[in-house]
Amino acid sequence: MVQVLVIVVVAVLAICALYAMSAARVIKQYERGVVLRLGRLHDEVRPPGLTMIVPGVDRLRKVNMQIVTMPVPAQDGITRDNVTVRVDAVIYFKVVDAASAVVRVEDYRFAVSQMAQTSLRSIIGKSDLDDLLSDREKLNQGLELMIDSPAVGWGVQIDRVEIKDVSLPETMKRSMARQAEADRERRARVINADAELQASKKLAQAAEQMSTQPAALQLRLLQTVVAVAAEKNSTLVLPFPVELLRFLERAQQDRPQSSGGDGMSAGTVPAGPAPGPAAPGPPAPDLFAGDPAADGAGPGTDGSRSGFDPGEPPESVPERESGAVHFVRH
Repeated sequence: MVQVLVIVVVAVLAICALYAMSAARVIKQYERGVVLRLGRLHDEVRPPGLTMIVPGVDRLRKVNMQIVTMPVPAQDGITRDNVTVRVDAVIYFKVVDAASAVVRVEDYRFAVSQMAQTSLRSIIGKSDLDDLLSDREKLNQGLELMIDSPAVGWGVQIDRVEIKDVSLPETMKRSMARQAEADRERRARVINADAELQASKKLAQAAEQMSTQPAALQLRLLQTVVAVAAEKNSTLVLPFPVELLRFLERAQQDRPQSSGGDGMSAGTVPAGPAPGPAAPGPPAPDLFAGDPAADGAGPGTDGSRSGFDPGEPPESVPERESGAVHFVRH
């Protein structure tokens, strides 16, 4: 009798152990348990820790409450300004109501993914290319609202949606590169012109300051020479003052108007041949001297011949000056 009682007790304990093992469930800290008893939702959502269910009667579904990072596949679309683009994004969401995520939608992850893809294509069609490239924050907010509206009924909360990449056609990339290059060139020209304007103002001030002190220009010239000579060059370039060139030009213009520089008065011609290398034979006749027999004039006291008669009207006689013959009218 005692043996039978011991066997019964051992059997009961074994059955209880088997029941406890089959009924015990462990829910992790980031999970929540949803119990379906005979197919119906149990009101209580099981918290993290050890929980018990009725084997064969209850069915436990564990729902992850962590934030899920889901990439949205790239979507092809045409923007409002008729540009074909390829856009992909990433979505961050989490489950806030475990019972709704189990009961109201078959697979909340797949549902959120499909909703994100359709919303992304809709955003592409409503936006311009410039908005996709520069104003992404506004598009992210609009995309988040479009996905979050139906997801609320699934017990899912959309935390954030980000447009990750925008792929453009190669022709559009080249056009944008040319546009950027032209804009950079325009800015460079504006900056260069502004620099030239400022430099011209400073140079004008410097010239005005140097005009009060003529020695400053000479000092500046010497500084330039020193700067050029500092370089290891074999040629030294010296600036030539423009004022000196103007002085020489004025002197050259005034020189023909002055009298002869050889000490002889106008209207007289020195006797003998013109200066030059000595040649054998008689001297060449003076072509400019008058004939004494014809005009009655004889040799002068200074060794020269008079080329005209005082009673006759004055004529043009040659004058030699610095190797050139000039005609002076008396």
